[in-house]
Amino acid sequence: MLTCARRLPPISKNLLRRCAATLRHTHDGQEDEDVSATVKRIRAELAADKQQLKWRKPVGDRPEDWNSKLKLFSNSDQNSDFIVMMQRPLDLSPKSIKNWWEKKQERLERHMQQYIPERHKILGADLASAHFILYRGGAAKFYNDNRWHRANENGEFNLPNKFHPDYKLEALRCDNMQLYYEGLENLRCLDQLKFLSFHNVKTFGDWCLDRVSGGDYPMLEVLDLSGTTITARGLSCLYRLPALKLLILDDPKQSLELELAIAMLEEAQPSLKIIAGDTIHSES
Repeated sequence: MLTCARRLPPISKNLLRRCAATLRHTHDGQEDEDVSATVKRIRAELAADKQQLKWRKPVGDRPEDWNSKLKLFSNSDQNSDFIVMMQRPLDLSPKSIKNWWEKKQERLERHMQQYIPERHKILGADLASAHFILYRGGAAKFYNDNRWHRANENGEFNLPNKFHPDYKLEALRCDNMQLYYEGLENLRCLDQLKFLSFHNVKTFGDWCLDRVSGGDYPMLEVLDLSGTTITARGLSCLYRLPALKLLILDDPKQSLELELAIAMLEEAQPSLKIIAGDTIHSES
């Protein structure tokens, strides 16, 4: 039996392209709407969570809290350290009062030793450093002068009060001084200095040595660190002193770590010699 099949007209390629483009546009638009709705929902949830997690208002800022007229003088910056201090019991023992007084004096001395640019502009780097050290009980020696300049009993010394090109520092002694990290900024740009001693300066540590090594001493040959709190970690910064020939420490064989640091330093600077302080300073 023969079946007559009705033939459909051929579909043009342009029509197929238009249909595919229409379907794609509809699908993309629906997807964009779904993404936009999802983003809006997530943003709304995050905003709600932030509102819930928001820290409570301080006491006194809420409408239902009672406030006195003295609130005008209150400090809006909450200081946790002050709160901790107020919660501690008041200790008026002689030891506590002594510790408080010593810390106060230390803060004052640190402030007084800060770098003053005007002093260096007026005196120059050499005279400014000499004034700073002599005022605190140290000593200074200049080129073409065999004397060690020191302050007298009244704290007075004879040095120019303005820049003089003939005063070039050759040596500085800061022995037994109470010298802090802030004060070392005053010892800078001493391009002719050859000798520098911090013997028995108990406040001189690794950070202080790092500042000294970066203070621009291209001709420094002798550095005395005996009696300080220098460790093996601090010695690594001495590579910045290319002309250093003699380094004085308490005991170069104090620990294996210190011996290793010294060996590495000597390898980096073959002309450097490191000796113990007791071979130079007399026991007192």
